[in-house]
Amino acid sequence: MTTAQKTATLPFRADHVGSFLRTEPLKDARLKFAAGEIDAAALDQIETEEITKLVKDQKENGLKGFTDGEFRRSWWHIDFIENLNGFEGYVPEHGYDFGDVEVRKYAFRNVGKISFNPNHPFLAAFKSLNEIVGDQGVAKFTIPSPNEVFYPGYRNEEIYPSVEAYQADVQQAYIDAVQAFYDLGCRYLQLDDVHWGFLCNFANDSEEYKASKRVAAENVQAIIEAKPADLVLTTHVCRGNYKSHHSLEGAYDPIAEELFGQTSFDGYFLEYDTDRSGGFEPLAFFKGHGRIVLGLVTSKTAELENKEEIKARIKEASKYVPLDQLALSTQCGFASTEEGNLLTEAEQWAKVRHVVEIAKEVWPEG
Repeated sequence: MTTAQKTATLPFRADHVGSFLRTEPLKDARLKFAAGEIDAAALDQIETEEITKLVKDQKENGLKGFTDGEFRRSWWHIDFIENLNGFEGYVPEHGYDFGDVEVRKYAFRNVGKISFNPNHPFLAAFKSLNEIVGDQGVAKFTIPSPNEVFYPGYRNEEIYPSVEAYQADVQQAYIDAVQAFYDLGCRYLQLDDVHWGFLCNFANDSEEYKASKRVAAENVQAIIEAKPADLVLTTHVCRGNYKSHHSLEGAYDPIAEELFGQTSFDGYFLEYDTDRSGGFEPLAFFKGHGRIVLGLVTSKTAELENKEEIKARIKEASKYVPLDQLALSTQCGFASTEEGNLLTEAEQWAKVRHVVEIAKEVWPEG
């Protein structure tokens, strides 16, 4: 199968967001590394071994696109952002608020002019994944959206007095990052984006809110327009995922015109596992050429959803987007941070198989 043939089918009918529960050998290695009992080279070797096993598990459970499970990172987003020029990680006074749960204390901040780091560790991480996957299928890689650095208070106003200057440098850093991944052979890249979920949660009629939506759409569309033509670029809209808790709620209605009507991703992975995300009506704004991937199966709990109910929801969504442009996945990954959601590895793979089985029944042609 040629690269063009592979990418023409992306996202897959049965796809997944990216992260998987960290395995016991990986957890043990990280603890030993933190304690100084093993060095970085030994940790890297164990990560590679566990990712090799993970790719095998993904294939055996019916997937066609393979990620590294985010095994080489602690957070779905901070590890990438703190390794861009102009940002650093630090320990704040409080962790992110997930309702009755406070996330492990770690964050990032803007400390200088922003640009892409040509020695970014994620480049080596993708290269390793791509070598492991080989001709078994498609290597899918995930990075946080540029919108993750656009929350109130993240821009250092002494370095960037204007939003426009900050926006221009962030966009260029991402354009350069995407090209760097492409040059290493990446053809399936995903931008994970909680910022849209944030905008759903705090919807209002202010001019500031409208400007935030405009900037969010501009940020990702600039990357889309600059990407190589044969790179499949998707996004995942998240509402928080930490130890099976979420942090945001709200239907897609307030952002539908900007997200679905003003951006042209090849795929949109959308959370739809509970009623906190509202109905499918906002999908009417989607006029794209790609696929809407319905996250109807939850990654937060072990219970398997009723197949017929999932099929009925897919049918309902097809009122707004043609069935041929729909696909199925879990609503999020299984471990957006290394702590992971509250289910076992066996339960995780049962969820994956559930997605694959339902997709085969809805789209028997693949």
